[in-house]
Amino acid sequence: MKTIITALLAATAISAIPVTSAFAGEIAVIVKTTNSNFWQNVNKGATAALEGQSDFTMTFDGPAAESDIADEVNMVDNAVNRGVAGIVLAPSDPDALVPAVKRANEAGIPVTIIDSALSDAGNGTYQAMLSTDNCAAGKLAADEMIKLTGGEGKVAIMSYVAGVGSEIGRVGCFTDQIKAGSKLEIVGPYYSKSQMAMALDQTTDVLAANPDLKGIFGANEPTAVGMGRALKQAGKAGQVAAIGFDGNADLQDFVKDGTLNAILVQGSFQMGEKGVKAIMELAAGKSVDAQIDTGVVLVTKDNIDTDEAKNVLY
Repeated sequence: MKTIITALLAATAISAIPVTSAFAGEIAVIVKTTNSNFWQNVNKGATAALEGQSDFTMTFDGPAAESDIADEVNMVDNAVNRGVAGIVLAPSDPDALVPAVKRANEAGIPVTIIDSALSDAGNGTYQAMLSTDNCAAGKLAADEMIKLTGGEGKVAIMSYVAGVGSEIGRVGCFTDQIKAGSKLEIVGPYYSKSQMAMALDQTTDVLAANPDLKGIFGANEPTAVGMGRALKQAGKAGQVAAIGFDGNADLQDFVKDGTLNAILVQGSFQMGEKGVKAIMELAAGKSVDAQIDTGVVLVTKDNIDTDEAKNVLY
Protein backbone atom coordinates (compact mmCIF):
# COMPACT_ATOMS: atom_id res chain seq x y z
CA MET A 1 0.00 0.00 0.00
CA LYS A 2 2.94 2.28 0.71
CA THR A 3 3.99 2.26 -2.94
CA ILE A 4 0.52 3.24 -4.08
CA ILE A 5 0.35 6.11 -1.61
CA THR A 6 3.78 7.37 -2.65
CA ALA A 7 2.78 7.28 -6.31
CA LEU A 8 -0.40 9.19 -5.47
CA LEU A 9 1.50 11.90 -3.61
CA ALA A 10 3.87 12.33 -6.56
CA ALA A 11 0.96 12.53 -8.96
CA THR A 12 -0.84 15.25 -6.99
CA ALA A 13 1.82 17.71 -8.20
CA ILE A 14 -0.39 17.97 -11.31
CA SER A 15 -3.85 19.07 -10.25
CA ALA A 16 -5.50 17.88 -13.46
CA ILE A 17 -4.58 14.21 -12.89
CA PRO A 18 -7.53 12.05 -11.84
CA VAL A 19 -7.05 10.18 -8.57
CA THR A 20 -7.94 6.90 -10.26
CA SER A 21 -4.96 7.30 -12.62
CA ALA A 22 -2.52 7.54 -9.74
CA PHE A 23 -4.06 4.53 -7.98
CA ALA A 24 -3.53 2.50 -11.14
CA GLY A 25 0.22 2.64 -10.44
CA GLU A 26 1.10 2.70 -14.13
CA ILE A 27 4.77 2.55 -15.05
CA ALA A 28 5.24 3.81 -18.62
CA VAL A 29 8.09 2.12 -20.48
CA ILE A 30 8.89 4.20 -23.57
CA VAL A 31 11.60 3.02 -25.96
CA LYS A 32 13.13 4.25 -29.21
CA THR A 33 11.00 1.94 -31.36
CA THR A 34 8.86 -1.13 -30.81
CA ASN A 35 9.94 -2.56 -34.18
CA SER A 36 13.05 -4.32 -32.92
CA ASN A 37 13.74 -7.55 -31.07
CA PHE A 38 16.15 -5.65 -28.84
CA TRP A 39 13.40 -3.39 -27.52
CA GLN A 40 10.95 -6.26 -27.28
CA ASN A 41 13.51 -7.96 -25.04
CA VAL A 42 13.48 -4.81 -22.89
CA ASN A 43 9.70 -5.28 -22.75
CA LYS A 44 10.15 -8.87 -21.52
CA GLY A 45 12.46 -7.71 -18.76
CA ALA A 46 10.10 -4.93 -17.72
CA THR A 47 7.22 -7.40 -17.60
CA ALA A 48 9.28 -9.82 -15.49
CA ALA A 49 9.97 -7.07 -12.95
CA LEU A 50 6.24 -6.81 -12.18
CA GLU A 51 5.76 -10.51 -11.38
CA GLY A 52 4.60 -11.29 -7.87
CA GLN A 53 3.21 -7.83 -7.05
CA SER A 54 -0.08 -6.02 -7.64
CA ASP A 55 0.71 -2.37 -6.86
CA PHE A 56 1.90 -1.51 -10.37
CA THR A 57 0.92 -2.10 -13.96
CA MET A 58 2.98 -1.36 -17.04
CA THR A 59 2.48 0.09 -20.50
CA PHE A 60 5.05 -0.36 -23.26
CA ASP A 61 5.26 2.06 -26.15
CA GLY A 62 7.61 3.53 -28.73
CA PRO A 63 7.60 5.14 -32.19
CA ALA A 64 7.50 3.18 -35.44
CA ALA A 65 11.11 4.18 -36.11
CA GLU A 66 14.00 5.48 -34.00
CA SER A 67 14.10 8.61 -36.13
CA ASP A 68 10.53 9.55 -35.11
CA ILE A 69 11.81 11.69 -32.23
CA ALA A 70 8.77 13.97 -32.00
CA ASP A 71 6.53 10.93 -31.51
CA GLU A 72 8.61 9.79 -28.56
CA VAL A 73 8.49 13.26 -27.00
CA ASN A 74 4.68 13.17 -27.29
CA MET A 75 4.58 9.74 -25.62
CA VAL A 76 6.50 11.07 -22.61
CA ASP A 77 4.26 14.14 -22.43
CA ASN A 78 1.18 11.92 -22.58
CA ALA A 79 2.52 9.75 -19.76
CA VAL A 80 3.11 12.86 -17.64
CA ASN A 81 -0.44 14.06 -18.38
CA ARG A 82 -1.81 10.65 -17.34
CA GLY A 83 -0.06 11.00 -13.99
CA VAL A 84 1.87 7.75 -14.22
CA ALA A 85 3.73 6.41 -11.21
CA GLY A 86 7.02 6.47 -13.11
CA ILE A 87 8.65 6.41 -16.53
CA VAL A 88 11.36 4.16 -17.94
CA LEU A 89 12.71 5.95 -21.01
CA ALA A 90 15.17 5.10 -23.78
CA PRO A 91 15.68 8.55 -25.34
CA SER A 92 16.10 8.57 -29.11
CA ASP A 93 17.76 11.99 -29.01
CA PRO A 94 19.94 13.32 -26.16
CA ASP A 95 18.58 16.88 -26.41
CA ALA A 96 15.01 16.61 -27.72
CA LEU A 97 13.78 14.48 -24.80
CA VAL A 98 15.20 16.76 -22.09
CA PRO A 99 12.20 19.15 -21.85
CA ALA A 100 9.76 16.23 -21.57
CA VAL A 101 11.83 14.62 -18.81
CA LYS A 102 11.99 17.98 -17.02
CA ARG A 103 8.19 18.14 -17.14
CA ALA A 104 8.03 14.69 -15.55
CA ASN A 105 10.44 15.81 -12.85
CA GLU A 106 8.39 18.94 -12.14
CA ALA A 107 5.31 16.73 -11.82
CA GLY A 108 7.02 14.56 -9.20
CA ILE A 109 7.19 11.55 -11.52
CA PRO A 110 10.40 9.49 -11.16
CA VAL A 111 12.25 8.68 -14.37
CA THR A 112 14.89 6.08 -15.12
CA ILE A 113 16.84 6.42 -18.37
CA ILE A 114 17.95 3.28 -20.20
CA ASP A 115 20.35 2.58 -23.07
CA SER A 116 21.19 6.15 -24.19
CA ALA A 117 22.05 9.16 -22.06
CA LEU A 118 20.41 12.55 -22.10
CA SER A 119 22.60 15.59 -22.70
CA ASP A 120 24.04 17.53 -19.77
CA ALA A 121 20.96 19.77 -19.88
CA GLY A 122 18.99 16.84 -18.47
CA ASN A 123 21.17 16.40 -15.39
CA GLY A 124 19.15 16.31 -12.19
CA THR A 125 15.84 15.64 -13.92
CA TYR A 126 15.97 11.82 -13.70
CA GLN A 127 16.90 9.45 -10.90
CA ALA A 128 18.95 6.68 -12.53
CA MET A 129 20.76 5.79 -15.75
CA LEU A 130 20.85 2.14 -16.78
CA SER A 131 22.95 1.22 -19.79
CA THR A 132 25.78 -0.65 -21.32
CA ASP A 133 29.02 1.28 -21.03
CA ASN A 134 28.88 2.01 -24.75
CA CYS A 135 32.38 3.48 -24.86
CA ALA A 136 33.83 0.36 -23.25
CA ALA A 137 31.79 -1.79 -25.67
CA GLY A 138 33.07 0.22 -28.65
CA LYS A 139 36.67 -0.25 -27.50
CA LEU A 140 36.07 -3.98 -27.02
CA ALA A 141 34.72 -4.22 -30.58
CA ALA A 142 37.73 -2.29 -31.88
CA ASP A 143 40.22 -4.52 -30.05
CA GLU A 144 38.55 -7.59 -31.54
CA MET A 145 38.61 -6.00 -35.01
CA ILE A 146 42.31 -5.18 -34.70
CA LYS A 147 43.00 -8.78 -33.70
CA LEU A 148 40.94 -10.20 -36.59
CA THR A 149 42.45 -7.93 -39.27
CA GLY A 150 46.01 -7.76 -38.01
CA GLY A 151 45.57 -4.02 -37.59
CA GLU A 152 46.11 -3.05 -41.24
CA GLY A 153 43.86 -2.32 -44.23
CA LYS A 154 40.38 -0.79 -44.42
CA VAL A 155 37.54 -1.19 -41.94
CA ALA A 156 34.03 0.14 -42.59
CA ILE A 157 31.69 1.46 -39.91
CA MET A 158 27.99 0.85 -40.48
CA SER A 159 26.22 3.00 -37.87
CA TYR A 160 22.57 3.85 -37.22
CA VAL A 161 21.38 7.30 -36.04
CA ALA A 162 23.99 10.07 -35.78
CA GLY A 163 24.12 11.84 -32.44
CA VAL A 164 22.17 9.32 -30.36
CA GLY A 165 23.83 8.85 -26.98
CA SER A 166 24.57 5.15 -27.46
CA GLU A 167 25.94 5.80 -30.96
CA ILE A 168 28.25 8.57 -29.77
CA GLY A 169 29.85 6.29 -27.19
CA ARG A 170 29.78 3.07 -29.15
CA VAL A 171 30.96 4.28 -32.57
CA GLY A 172 33.05 7.17 -31.23
CA CYS A 173 35.12 4.98 -28.93
CA PHE A 174 35.39 2.24 -31.59
CA THR A 175 36.82 4.86 -33.94
CA ASP A 176 39.21 6.29 -31.35
CA GLN A 177 40.49 2.84 -30.38
CA ILE A 178 41.04 1.84 -34.02
CA LYS A 179 43.01 5.03 -34.65
CA ALA A 180 45.06 4.70 -31.47
CA GLY A 181 45.81 1.00 -31.68
CA SER A 182 46.21 0.14 -35.36
CA LYS A 183 47.01 1.26 -38.88
CA LEU A 184 43.48 0.54 -40.07
CA GLU A 185 41.89 3.09 -42.39
CA ILE A 186 38.27 3.86 -41.50
CA VAL A 187 35.62 3.92 -44.24
CA GLY A 188 32.45 5.75 -43.20
CA PRO A 189 30.56 5.87 -40.92
CA TYR A 190 27.33 5.26 -42.79
CA TYR A 191 23.97 5.80 -41.07
CA SER A 192 21.15 3.31 -41.67
CA LYS A 193 18.53 5.14 -39.55
CA SER A 194 18.24 1.74 -37.82
CA GLN A 195 16.58 0.31 -40.92
CA MET A 196 17.75 -3.12 -41.97
CA ALA A 197 17.02 -2.61 -45.69
CA MET A 198 19.00 0.63 -45.76
CA ALA A 199 21.93 -1.04 -44.00
CA LEU A 200 21.83 -3.88 -46.54
CA ASP A 201 21.97 -1.44 -49.45
CA GLN A 202 24.69 0.68 -47.85
CA THR A 203 26.83 -2.36 -47.07
CA THR A 204 26.39 -3.70 -50.59
CA ASP A 205 27.65 -0.37 -51.95
CA VAL A 206 30.58 -0.26 -49.50
CA LEU A 207 31.67 -3.78 -50.43
CA ALA A 208 31.49 -2.97 -54.14
CA ALA A 209 33.44 0.28 -53.74
CA ASN A 210 36.08 -1.30 -51.48
CA PRO A 211 37.01 -4.75 -52.80
CA ASP A 212 40.06 -4.70 -50.49
CA LEU A 213 37.99 -4.16 -47.34
CA LYS A 214 39.47 -6.08 -44.40
CA GLY A 215 36.79 -5.51 -41.76
CA ILE A 216 33.31 -4.13 -41.11
CA PHE A 217 31.42 -3.16 -37.94
CA GLY A 218 27.61 -3.03 -37.66
CA ALA A 219 26.78 -0.92 -34.62
CA ASN A 220 23.21 -1.98 -33.73
CA GLU A 221 20.73 -4.78 -34.38
CA PRO A 222 18.99 -3.79 -37.66
CA THR A 223 22.24 -2.39 -39.06
CA ALA A 224 24.19 -5.54 -38.24
CA VAL A 225 21.46 -7.77 -39.70
CA GLY A 226 21.46 -5.78 -42.96
CA MET A 227 25.25 -5.90 -42.99
CA GLY A 228 25.28 -9.67 -42.53
CA ARG A 229 22.77 -10.22 -45.31
CA ALA A 230 24.80 -8.01 -47.65
CA LEU A 231 27.97 -9.96 -46.87
CA LYS A 232 26.23 -13.21 -47.77
CA GLN A 233 24.65 -11.82 -50.93
CA ALA A 234 28.00 -10.44 -52.09
CA GLY A 235 29.77 -13.73 -51.44
CA LYS A 236 31.98 -12.04 -48.84
CA ALA A 237 30.79 -13.96 -45.79
CA GLY A 238 33.82 -15.25 -43.95
CA GLN A 239 36.16 -13.23 -46.18
CA VAL A 240 35.75 -9.89 -44.37
CA ALA A 241 36.21 -9.67 -40.60
CA ALA A 242 32.74 -8.72 -39.38
CA ILE A 243 31.52 -7.68 -35.95
CA GLY A 244 27.91 -6.83 -35.09
CA PHE A 245 26.09 -5.41 -32.11
CA ASP A 246 23.10 -6.96 -30.29
CA GLY A 247 21.96 -10.56 -30.31
CA ASN A 248 18.71 -11.52 -32.02
CA ALA A 249 18.20 -14.87 -33.79
CA ASP A 250 19.45 -13.59 -37.16
CA LEU A 251 22.70 -12.34 -35.66
CA GLN A 252 23.18 -15.55 -33.71
CA ASP A 253 22.80 -17.54 -36.96
CA PHE A 254 25.37 -15.27 -38.64
CA VAL A 255 27.85 -16.06 -35.87
CA LYS A 256 27.17 -19.78 -36.11
CA ASP A 257 27.64 -19.90 -39.90
CA GLY A 258 30.72 -17.63 -39.88
CA THR A 259 29.19 -14.59 -41.57
CA LEU A 260 29.99 -12.61 -38.44
CA ASN A 261 33.06 -13.28 -36.34
CA ALA A 262 31.48 -11.82 -33.23
CA ILE A 263 28.57 -9.87 -31.81
CA LEU A 264 28.55 -7.64 -28.76
CA VAL A 265 25.34 -8.23 -26.85
CA GLN A 266 23.87 -5.84 -24.31
CA GLY A 267 21.76 -6.80 -21.34
CA SER A 268 18.53 -5.54 -22.92
CA PHE A 269 16.36 -7.75 -20.68
CA GLN A 270 18.23 -6.32 -17.68
CA MET A 271 17.56 -2.75 -18.85
CA GLY A 272 13.82 -3.35 -18.73
CA GLU A 273 13.84 -5.40 -15.54
CA LYS A 274 16.18 -3.16 -13.53
CA GLY A 275 14.64 0.02 -14.94
CA VAL A 276 11.16 -0.93 -13.74
CA LYS A 277 12.44 -2.22 -10.39
CA ALA A 278 14.22 1.09 -9.85
CA ILE A 279 10.96 2.97 -10.47
CA MET A 280 9.16 0.79 -7.93
CA GLU A 281 11.89 1.48 -5.38
CA LEU A 282 11.73 5.22 -6.05
CA ALA A 283 7.93 5.26 -5.82
CA ALA A 284 8.28 3.58 -2.43
CA GLY A 285 10.47 6.45 -1.26
CA LYS A 286 13.71 4.49 -1.45
CA SER A 287 16.95 5.50 -3.19
CA VAL A 288 18.68 3.75 -6.10
CA ASP A 289 22.14 3.97 -7.61
CA ALA A 290 22.43 6.88 -10.03
CA GLN A 291 24.38 4.75 -12.56
CA ILE A 292 23.62 1.07 -13.19
CA ASP A 293 25.76 -0.82 -15.72
CA THR A 294 23.75 -3.51 -17.53
CA GLY A 295 26.83 -5.01 -19.19
CA VAL A 296 27.92 -6.36 -22.58
CA VAL A 297 29.17 -9.79 -23.66
CA LEU A 298 31.40 -10.56 -26.67
CA VAL A 299 29.77 -13.59 -28.28
CA THR A 300 31.65 -15.75 -30.80
CA LYS A 301 31.17 -19.20 -32.29
CA ASP A 302 33.32 -20.55 -29.44
CA ASN A 303 31.14 -19.29 -26.58
CA ILE A 304 27.67 -18.84 -28.10
CA ASP A 305 26.32 -21.92 -26.30
CA THR A 306 27.64 -20.96 -22.86
CA ASP A 307 25.41 -19.74 -20.05
CA GLU A 308 27.08 -16.31 -20.16
CA ALA A 309 25.97 -15.85 -23.76
CA LYS A 310 22.53 -17.42 -23.36
CA ASN A 311 21.72 -15.01 -20.54
CA VAL A 312 21.89 -12.03 -22.92
CA LEU A 313 20.88 -13.49 -26.31
CA TYR A 314 17.25 -13.13 -27.36
